[in-house]
Amino acid sequence: MSESTYDVVKVDLSDGRDYPIYIGTGYSEEQAAEMLSSHIEGSKALLVTNDRISPMYLEKYESLIRQNKEVHTLVLPDGEEKKTMEVLQLILDKALEVGLDRKCTFLALGGGVIGDMVGFAAAIYQRGVNFIQIPTTVMAMVDSSVGGKTGVNHPLGKNMIGAFHQPQCVFIDTDNLSTLPDRELQSGISEIIKYGLIRDADLFEWLEENMDSLLKRDALALRYAVKRSCENKAEVVKADEKEAGVRATLNLGHTFGHAIESGSGYGTWLHGEAVAIGTAMAASMSARMEWIDQGLLKRTYDLLEKANLPIELPLDSPMNQATFLKYMAADKKVANGKLRLILLKGELGNCEFTGDFDEGAMVETIDNFVAECQGAAV
Repeated sequence: MSESTYDVVKVDLSDGRDYPIYIGTGYSEEQAAEMLSSHIEGSKALLVTNDRISPMYLEKYESLIRQNKEVHTLVLPDGEEKKTMEVLQLILDKALEVGLDRKCTFLALGGGVIGDMVGFAAAIYQRGVNFIQIPTTVMAMVDSSVGGKTGVNHPLGKNMIGAFHQPQCVFIDTDNLSTLPDRELQSGISEIIKYGLIRDADLFEWLEENMDSLLKRDALALRYAVKRSCENKAEVVKADEKEAGVRATLNLGHTFGHAIESGSGYGTWLHGEAVAIGTAMAASMSARMEWIDQGLLKRTYDLLEKANLPIELPLDSPMNQATFLKYMAADKKVANGKLRLILLKGELGNCEFTGDFDEGAMVETIDNFVAECQGAAV
């Protein structure tokens, strides 16, 4: 690949904290090494991954970084259930053991769990060091690696402990998706669908026409979907870095979805699968309130199904109304004791972040999904 063929999406922030998202494929060794090292402050780096990714990519990226920097590595256990303060402590332990100072750079190689934990460790190690995201999943490429939201889970709620800490760059090589299991590919696509629903009708329509190409891992389709998603995310982060308003709309389906993840036990669902069900619930609730028409509701369900994503709870789900309400009450978007939701409103590509909704419609939606777990609860 020539050096002019990758895409760069810029995340514009204040105070000189702008950073690039590189999106490409077939990077030469020399090119990748130079791009990464140019964003590593100081002479030392800590490359962190998990025991699932390490056999495939750790040696490659360690070698790239070592061409220009001193690099130490750490392999963590894989899984959403490992996204805890105890596992985070291992990153801090390693950094201290090898004597990393405030000029070091942490690098996160993996999916959203690794990215969130390494970013949070970077935010708190010696009151903040630089870090770089090298996402290896669709979910991380299009969402979690961009925007600086970092953190770990708590038994009482997902991502409840964390910090905003922006990376120096995001380095995306879509070749890394060749080893991604189908289920995880589909999980990541749920976040791409989200962008179409809340703010990018053209992307939603493109997905309706090109979903088969994405599922077949067509290189051009993947690159377009990742690039367009990153552009959407970058625009939102620029407008609202700390999630005071419009950035919260990126959490369409997440309030229901996080409740499903927490209530079912971390690791039962992939994040994107839970969000897909949550998105179906948010769309259903929006239609119940007559904020969207039945046509848009059907298109939402149809596209989720076309992506092989779940839109209903399984028969053996432990979720019930009380469990939903318990975890939703602990959602980060609760303000002054009032739950706020992202709901679809009006035409495709529009939504509203509000606490002013029909609570009866929310409860009816929950009851409908709990009761009709063997049918598409429209």
